[in-house]
Amino acid sequence: MSWWWISFLYVVEAFCAFGIVLNIVLYIMHLISYTYAKLYMNRKPPELMKAELQGVSILKPLKGADSNLEENLESFFEIDYPEYEIIFCIQDEDDPANEICNRIMAKHPNIPSKIVRGGKKVGPNPKVNNLMQGYNVMKYNLFWICDAGIRVLPLTLRDHVDKMTDKVALVHAVPYTAHRKGFSSAVEKIYFGTQHARVYINAHIAGIICMTGMSTLIRRDVFDKCTGGLSTLSQYIAEDYFMAKCLSDNGWRCALSSYPALQNSGQYSIRGFTKRMSRWTKLRIAMVPFAVILEPFSECFLAGLLLALSSHHFLGWNMMVVFLYHVLGWFIADYMFFRALENGHLQISKRDFLVAWFIRETLTPYVILTAIWDPTITWQNGRYRVRCGGRAEEVADV
Repeated sequence: MSWWWISFLYVVEAFCAFGIVLNIVLYIMHLISYTYAKLYMNRKPPELMKAELQGVSILKPLKGADSNLEENLESFFEIDYPEYEIIFCIQDEDDPANEICNRIMAKHPNIPSKIVRGGKKVGPNPKVNNLMQGYNVMKYNLFWICDAGIRVLPLTLRDHVDKMTDKVALVHAVPYTAHRKGFSSAVEKIYFGTQHARVYINAHIAGIICMTGMSTLIRRDVFDKCTGGLSTLSQYIAEDYFMAKCLSDNGWRCALSSYPALQNSGQYSIRGFTKRMSRWTKLRIAMVPFAVILEPFSECFLAGLLLALSSHHFLGWNMMVVFLYHVLGWFIADYMFFRALENGHLQISKRDFLVAWFIRETLTPYVILTAIWDPTITWQNGRYRVRCGGRAEEVADV
């Protein structure tokens, strides 16, 4: 038998062994995420003495307005917390968000709030540019950056502050979605309530930096010392990741809130969802290049195909039967995890869950291929190219 044939057989053996090990790891991740959700998610924070609570500056970067913006912003005026201020950061004077903010502020004169306009161009990241004016005028050491599309529950801030212990400099939240009407909303909700949350929670437990900046509470004194200030992160599109990385590299911990970040944008569709996932994939490819190779194997169908091949190779089992049992087991695990995140109160039917889950799984190859095909990122009316390492460059329209 020739050496190349022997080498090929060794490669096949290694590939099949990889398929078995991979699926064991993935199902352990299912178990860990489910257990974590049952034990720690959506738990009421302990009663904290008012004297122990620090004031918090809430920075809200706004651009444009959708049908849910007013509801989202008003939820911040209903927070159960004794001392905080809300700073709306709006780039343009004629932005429709101005009118909504003024209307809500007039309804809640007892809550300290203001609008800062103009932003400051410090780099290619439009979100950081928009936040700079608010960052420069906020008065508290703890500041909470919350995206425009986030709706909060009354105890969310109290829980974030409770997690901000002596060794913690940043508290972030699992991205999730509020309940909205429409099938496209169900697809998005199931993605954030299954695959994304599973990876997010397991990364947190393993000490791997995996965060989004949808809802982030930060110590300013530590943040400025470790990063040099918010403006230094404007060179990155994924400023949230590098925010956590700088703090972690300097010995500070990042904690995970018990309350998820409830996305409640009024504009959503399957097309918009795939574009957004493609943009996030492009960022991961640039920042962690090996992700484009490993990430597809964490999805149900490809992992199931590997398991079927490996089981047939080592045990002679029927590939179709193994694959179908795998999909069934994966679906049940996702459904149980989804129920745990929903605190047992499902707002979509089992049929809709099944259909939306299947569509979400089948969209994955399309998302990855579009991310590889065109690495240019379109975000907030700008186009960017992310270099290896995460630094972004604006791309001029031709």
